Amino acid sequence: MTKKDYYDILNVDRSATDDEIKKNYRSIAMQCHPDRNPGNKKAEEQFKEAAEAYEVLSDREKREIYDHYGHEGLNSTGFRGFNGFDDIFSHFSTIFDDVFGYGGAGGHSRSHATAGADLRYDLTISFLDAAFGLTSKIDVVKLTTCSTCGGTGAAHGSSPETCRTCKGRGQVIQSSGFFTISSTCPHCHGHGKFISKPCDHCRGTGKEQVSKTVQLKIPAGVETGSRLRLRGEGEPGGKGGPDGDLYVFISVEEHEFFTRSGNDVICRVPISIVNAALGGTIEVPTLQGTEKLKISKGTQNGNIFRLKGKGIPHIRGFGRGDQIVEVFVQIPTNLSRKQEELLMEFEKLR
Repeated sequence: MTKKDYYDILNVDRSATDDEIKKNYRSIAMQCHPDRNPGNKKAEEQFKEAAEAYEVLSDREKREIYDHYGHEGLNSTGFRGFNGFDDIFSHFSTIFDDVFGYGGAGGHSRSHATAGADLRYDLTISFLDAAFGLTSKIDVVKLTTCSTCGGTGAAHGSSPETCRTCKGRGQVIQSSGFFTISSTCPHCHGHGKFISKPCDHCRGTGKEQVSKTVQLKIPAGVETGSRLRLRGEGEPGGKGGPDGDLYVFISVEEHEFFTRSGNDVICRVPISIVNAALGGTIEVPTLQGTEKLKISKGTQNGNIFRLKGKGIPHIRGFGRGDQIVEVFVQIPTNLSRKQEELLMEFEKLR
């Protein structure tokens, strides 16, 4: 089967400049890309032809061979075009980097923006702070842009240099007959640039470790395991990427009197045998001060009473939980003779 002329495929003259070839290829590739034309065999074939044509016409040596000897001349060098899309995308990714802006004309490095790393901070707060919420300041140690070199990694008066091995692409291409393989540049490790004179302060990394004070607002109702997210307070992103986030993990200390179950607060209070038998009113500590609690006659050891709305605020809504009061009857010790006689009389009457 006779192959189409590469210039006709890209719709350019044989005297077309590199920019004209790139512009037309980009337009065709955008229109015929498989993602935009799922299942369209004609578009797939046009996309494959355009990629093959651009691979030849954008390479000065291959273009000269093609101009003088045509397809047969390229065949003699081992070039057979592409077998399929896997071949295009895996072996010639630099084509797309160059045309669609990941690299750029003139051999600039591939500059994919990367998000900064997220950070974790573990914070322990008191039971009452968890119940009422608080505003606190925490000191976070993190990496940030070097204050000396401004993040370039290069010493004062110098700047990163374009890698001579990959000409700034971050990738090197190795050809062996039929096979062409693109791999990360071993000299610049894919950055496209290298630093001959690194910054003394950051040793060429472009980042330094600092301690930053961050104000943190802890809402009422948090509990152990709650996680707060502070956007943009993580480490800086790379090449224009967004900064990471700071995640604060909450741990709540135990309280000497209160315990928690969901949004309810639980406590145990003592009552006398007289209160248990005859009933009465006692004062019970709550999160918001003391509250009077009515004890009914005949209250038994372990009976439960509930104080509505005296618990923990709902963290994602309105209202509060309850306070659950468990009573236990205190048995008096070291009774006087009179007290013993009265209890014995009571027993006889019972």
